[in-house]
Amino acid sequence: MSGHSKFANIRAKKEKNDAAKGKIFTVIGREIAVAVKEGGANPDNNAKLRDVIAKAKANNMPNDTIERGIKKAAGDLENVNYSYNTYEGYGPGGIAIIVKCLTDNNNRTAGNVRSAFTKGGGSIGVSGCVSYMFDEKGQIIIDKEETDMEADDMMMFALDAGAEDFSDEEDSYEIITDPASFSAVRDAFEKEGIKMASAEVTMIPQNYVSVASEEDQKNLDRILDLLEADDDVQDVYTNVE
Repeated sequence: MSGHSKFANIRAKKEKNDAAKGKIFTVIGREIAVAVKEGGANPDNNAKLRDVIAKAKANNMPNDTIERGIKKAAGDLENVNYSYNTYEGYGPGGIAIIVKCLTDNNNRTAGNVRSAFTKGGGSIGVSGCVSYMFDEKGQIIIDKEETDMEADDMMMFALDAGAEDFSDEEDSYEIITDPASFSAVRDAFEKEGIKMASAEVTMIPQNYVSVASEEDQKNLDRILDLLEADDDVQDVYTNVE
């Protein structure tokens, strides 16, 4: 899940149990299959595949697993029938939630997402009902412990590579790009050998809100837990602080 404490959320994801890690690998495996079908198996000629490979490495997916996924997708293109779907809605207290899915069964996925919202006291809305509260941006997070580069040098490198914003956080650097420039900026960091804790195109809230009560927090957690346990769900975004 993406939220206000960006680097804390990234570390929490990587500390989850093996079942959660398996879900992440399933999600990325589907993204690899779609990227190969759309642009071929050579990452040098397929920017989308390069983005997915970078995401896989950031989530500690072994290189041989990535390579097997690419080869499998290349040899099984006719059976890659996944489609992207986005659902928007409200959690308890009017919290905005965006759910991005990649599925081979739209009816199953829609039913599961709706059920997750309902069980947590939320509701699915129409397309666009909350996405206007977010900006789609490329986001790269650098763990300060993983780099010797000083903040000013990191900022200049990021801006020269095409980034549009840079933030020096307590334990990390955050680089923001336009979605169209994301691949080029990420490639520049990769070529420079700068390790990225996270690199993805994401949805960033324009404003953050607080959960009103313990009961609302409990219900929100229920929605998010159900969504993140679903293999069809790729990403979940909220505007919770």
